[in-house]
Amino acid sequence: MTQTYKEQYRPQFHFSPKEKWMNDPNGMVYFNDEYHLFYQYHPLGTTWGPMHWGHAVSKDMIHWEHLPIALYPDELGTIFSGSAVVDWKNSTGFFEENEPGLVAIYTSAGTYPASDRPLQQQSLAYSKDNGRTWVKYEGNPVLSDVNITDYRDPKVFWHEETNKWVMVLATGQTITIYTSLNLKEWEFASEFGHTAGSHDGVWECPDLFKLPVNGEQDKWIMIVSIGDNGQSAEGSRTQYFIGQFDGATFVNDHDDSTILWLDYGRDNYAGVSWSDIQDGRRIYLGWMSNWRYANQVPTETWRSAMTLPRELSLATTKAGIRLFQKPVAEVRTIRKETESHPAIAVESGTTVSIPFTNALMEITLDFEKVSSSQFGMIIQHSEQEKTVIGYNAVEEKLFVDRTLSGEHSFSTSFPAIQEAPLKLDHQRFRLQLFLDTSSIEVFANNGEAAITSLLFPRESNKELILFSNEGTTNVS
Repeated sequence: MTQTYKEQYRPQFHFSPKEKWMNDPNGMVYFNDEYHLFYQYHPLGTTWGPMHWGHAVSKDMIHWEHLPIALYPDELGTIFSGSAVVDWKNSTGFFEENEPGLVAIYTSAGTYPASDRPLQQQSLAYSKDNGRTWVKYEGNPVLSDVNITDYRDPKVFWHEETNKWVMVLATGQTITIYTSLNLKEWEFASEFGHTAGSHDGVWECPDLFKLPVNGEQDKWIMIVSIGDNGQSAEGSRTQYFIGQFDGATFVNDHDDSTILWLDYGRDNYAGVSWSDIQDGRRIYLGWMSNWRYANQVPTETWRSAMTLPRELSLATTKAGIRLFQKPVAEVRTIRKETESHPAIAVESGTTVSIPFTNALMEITLDFEKVSSSQFGMIIQHSEQEKTVIGYNAVEEKLFVDRTLSGEHSFSTSFPAIQEAPLKLDHQRFRLQLFLDTSSIEVFANNGEAAITSLLFPRESNKELILFSNEGTTNVS
């Protein structure tokens, strides 16, 4: 889109719906030089309601063209989350010979006959015109299980080594893996996660893919989002597992008690990766909200935005192999003027102020701890409102404090200090952050740690203030 949105809190360089309610990203697929983004959409209100699949396309994942609703509710129910793939070999028989097309695999969310009990089943739809129109498969549903109530969010990919389609499906508190030759008939392969990782909420929105470690041997990554149980401080959030996958079974490299968080902010949920990207990148996108307050955030004609698209990688850290994430290179296409400042020593108990020339920005800083116990930066929105991004050198934690960042009366859970474990490298670390109208995304050490946070300041951003406590910090 080229126009600048005028509504209060409307993001300017993050994807948001033209109007009404949006949540999970769905059906993310790359085909014929277009990135497709489908998403959970309620076209009749600004709170969660009967789910449809909204649709947008992009050439660069930054500038989006809104398209008509792709999938509407039907006799099987509303359209919950799912994925989309390119059926290159026409395994489904939906397409002409040697003509690949798009197939969406989604959850039909209805109820059992004469009952209020939820009935979640997996269905197919296909498109022969680059996703502009969709035909639902007459044989829907293609996968059901009467014993499992929470049975949803299919993520499907082609597994070269076994020559089969693989589906990872959220099944209550586990992920169940199925395989298929044609996307229509599915066989149970295995189940993962009974005792592994966090079980603070229902498991949702899985993804499974492989990545090289330090550019060499591959590991498999399973992403699992966890719904809000109302008890934990963080609300809904996303974990990941590192392991091996043979086409049927995922084996966790860590013991069951190990929990690896994808993002330490409150506002990155239900994220999955694009399928069929041809340049070797694995690119992730999350819903920038939290079920604790998603229906209450202070926007009027629309609700929710997506994170920036992020390229994922695996690298070895002091703690072991970890998932790294950095905004896609395409973000650079919207950079305007650049402003740089010389290195400065921030002395104990003093501050350095740098006025902002624009409310929207990418900021990169290198910090070197000389003798300080805590240091960082303050985004001063107005005299009363500020967001603090800092590092506690004693506890070895990066933090984003939004307790005074603006409007938060809609939820007692919103004002929060969000913390990520982070060890310094030779007393240094680099911080890259993206400041939009109502969000901040913070990446430390090339994406070793990420904190994604909504903010609702009543005024635009005024200045950047550097601080250092109990000692000196060098900043450039």
